[in-house]
Formats: sequence, structure tokens, C-alpha cells
Amino acid sequence: MATIRIHTTQNVTLEYEVASVGDRIVATLIDYVLLLAWGILWAVIITSLARGGHESDGSTNWGGLTSIITVLFFCLIFAPYIFYFLFSEIFFNGQTLGKKARDLRVVRLDGTAPRVGDYFLRWLLRLVDFGIGGGIVAVVAIAAGGKGQRLGDLAAGTTVISLRPRPARAADLPGPAAPAGYQPVFPQAADLSDHDAALLRQLLGRGLQQENYVVINETASKIKQLLGVQTDLPDEAFLRTVLRDHAYLLAQE
Repeated sequence: MATIRIHTTQNVTLEYEVASVGDRIVATLIDYVLLLAWGILWAVIITSLARGGHESDGSTNWGGLTSIITVLFFCLIFAPYIFYFLFSEIFFNGQTLGKKARDLRVVRLDGTAPRVGDYFLRWLLRLVDFGIGGGIVAVVAIAAGGKGQRLGDLAAGTTVISLRPRPARAADLPGPAAPAGYQPVFPQAADLSDHDAALLRQLLGRGLQQENYVVINETASKIKQLLGVQTDLPDEAFLRTVLRDHAYLLAQE
């Protein structure tokens, strides 16, 4: 599966797997099924109201609903079909319910959080991506680009990544030496003893190999408490960075 590297504002490079075309199709189908269920639900409700308001003389009584209330009522029904994808990604941090079910998320290629304008561009260009050929434009763009970007992503500078953890390899763990020109992110890593660093490396490697992310989370919490640092980095990225910083700072002594 293709991967992308995102360099964050904290001078940390994170590597993610690009969401596959298949995963994105399944996520979209889940979203459309939910929208279909929404329409069926309201069809049942409206049918029940119509039957309940049917008078003995055959006329239909809508309970005195005014025209304004009727318009608002139908706006409530049809608004999700128009704005579902836009509002879901804005309020659910780059995820629709379908993306959440498939562990996918929208991210920016420059490492910053997507802005409302980015989500708006993605939503606006859905008309092209999915309105022509039933989504064939989006599929071709994603498959051809290499970064998992449909036209909306290209315009917004975003892509969709998979949040599923990848199996770890020993070579993935930070080596004993930091790369040339490395700039430490957490200077507090110098406070770790060699024993602490070795134990941290062991726990991280074991947690990744066994896919035990509870251990990784607990280890990250302990290290944050020990070093007195606060960060929004994911647990694995934080621990890798601490190990790199420790190796670099140790070499400077």
C-alpha cells in the first residue's frame, strides 16, 4: 500500500498509509446507506402522519401546519443529503461515519490540520468527482495520483489516510544514532538514563510487534509524566521522537 510522509510543524516526519481506493469506496457506500436509511425513516414518518390525519370524509388534515413550517420540515429532511459530507468532516475531525467505520481520515499534506475552507473545497468538488460517471472521476484521480487524492483533495491540498496500525519491523525503530543535522524536539529527553531509553525501546518494539497499543499509550503517558512534556503527537510518534532526541543529545555530551 502507498505511503506518504507528512512533516509536522514540530519538526517531526510522520509516515501514513494512503487509504486504498477500495476502503474509500466502502466508506462512501456506508455513508450513502446511512443517507438512504434517513430517507426511509422520514418516508415512514410522513406516511404515518398522513394516515393519522386522514379524516372520515376522505380529506387530509395536516394538523394546521403553516406553509413556513412545511418548508422547514422538508429542509430538515433534505439538508443531510446536501451537507452531510461537509459538516461531518468539519465536526468529526476529517471523518464521516463511513470513514470512521473504515478508520480513515482527511489530513493536509503539509501536516497542519485541515481548515473549514479545505473541507468546503472537497465538498464543492464532489459534484465533479462523484457527479460524473457515478464516481469514476474520483476513482481514476485517486488511482493515478499516487497520493490518494481525488480532484477535491488536489484543490484543498489534502488526502485521506488509513489510521489502522501497521505491523512493526525492527528496522522501523529508531537506531542508536540520530541522523546528521537532527534538531531535537524534546530537550528533556536528555534526562532519560540509558536504562530508561533501553526499556522504552523494548516496550515500544514489543507493543508494535504484538499490536498492543494499550502498552504504547501507557508508556507514552509515563514518559510524558517523567519528562514533564505536553504534546499532541500520537503515542508512537512521540516515543520514537524521544528515542531519537535521547540518542542525539547523548552523542553531544
